[in-house]
Amino acid sequence: MFDNRREIMQDVFLTYLPAQRFKTSRMTVQLIAPLQRETAAANALLPAVLRRGTVRCPDMESLSAALDTLYGANIDYTVRKKGERQCVGFAAGFIDDAFTPHGEKLLEPVSAMLGELLLDPVTHGGRFLSSYVESEKANLIDAIRGLKNDKRDWADIRLMQEMCAGEPYSVLRLGDEETAGRITNQSLYVHGQALMASSRVEVIYCGSAEAQRVEDAVLTALAGGAQTALPEVQRIQAPDTPRRIVETMDVTQGKLAMGYRCSSDDYPAMVLANLIFGGTSNSKLFLNVRERLSLCYYASSSYARSKNILTVSSGVETADFERAEAEIGRQLQAVQQGDWEDWEQEGALQAIRASLLSLSDSQGALENFYLGQIAAGAEETPEELAAALEQVTKERIVAAAQTVKPDMVYFLRGKEEA
Repeated sequence: MFDNRREIMQDVFLTYLPAQRFKTSRMTVQLIAPLQRETAAANALLPAVLRRGTVRCPDMESLSAALDTLYGANIDYTVRKKGERQCVGFAAGFIDDAFTPHGEKLLEPVSAMLGELLLDPVTHGGRFLSSYVESEKANLIDAIRGLKNDKRDWADIRLMQEMCAGEPYSVLRLGDEETAGRITNQSLYVHGQALMASSRVEVIYCGSAEAQRVEDAVLTALAGGAQTALPEVQRIQAPDTPRRIVETMDVTQGKLAMGYRCSSDDYPAMVLANLIFGGTSNSKLFLNVRERLSLCYYASSSYARSKNILTVSSGVETADFERAEAEIGRQLQAVQQGDWEDWEQEGALQAIRASLLSLSDSQGALENFYLGQIAAGAEETPEELAAALEQVTKERIVAAAQTVKPDMVYFLRGKEEA
């Protein structure tokens, strides 16, 4: 466990990130739940409905008025997917005490408001208000449908849905439209009570208040529950023969997405292998497949630590599909054989180092990093991870890259071309 993270009450953990450089403070309260097809939509809908009102402030108008009295503090609901975990809750931003006009203390009332949103929602007859649920459900379904509008993202989504079919990782962050459509105000209330009782609560604070004061504010605002253990993340081996799927849609540019399974536990080495392969503008995919050969409009790779999955995302002309696929494979093989120059490894290291060390420039980025580490069961701070990356040798990168095996090729092509 991080030195700055501890359990302050049963199943409620506080991560304290002291920061004196900002004029604002940020606090997030997240429920960490297993990512499951049956519950993902309800989990995603819940914070949106809770954000509509509390017993004390039963509608958006009164909630906004209450936040206005706190010098324009803002509270937004969040729905995030971290590996095979779904993280839902609230994020609050408010002026740091040192900058309030008369030295007012905002930490305590903002924490209390977060507690009200989670634990004291407005209800009627033992259920949420039907108008609130139906309105937010319509917004959720629109958001799910809207995922198809960005064809690049949609191809990546379809790759994960097919490659990880039967695994929690294939489930969308927002759930699916069919399940969302069946939710009622009563079923959501029952689900919400069960989620509150069974989920681990992660509170992350970034600001200048003293640690003990933050802890006291959270303890006052929240109550504990009986946590249900999160299931282990599923890690699957790649098939002997990569699977291939071609689908058609109304697109003017083909989308090629490729998925690989990895079996290395050397995370720093895998990070650098991915960056050399396709994770930066100096990577092999960018410089060779896109720039030198002009086979792709874009080409990049990403690595998901919790699942040990590496993916490639690219935009290609249908006529260049097979050539692009083959060239992407050749560039991966070059990484696996250690076929790169020193400047490529140094450039990858400089890019990730700068990214990690710049996290402290943004409270949101810093909170998101720590939440991802917590959800994955990892414990490196940005500084510790940057130091570990400095020690990675070429031999370690090659060894990690050689565990990368192709699993699936997904191609989204235009209807006329089909």
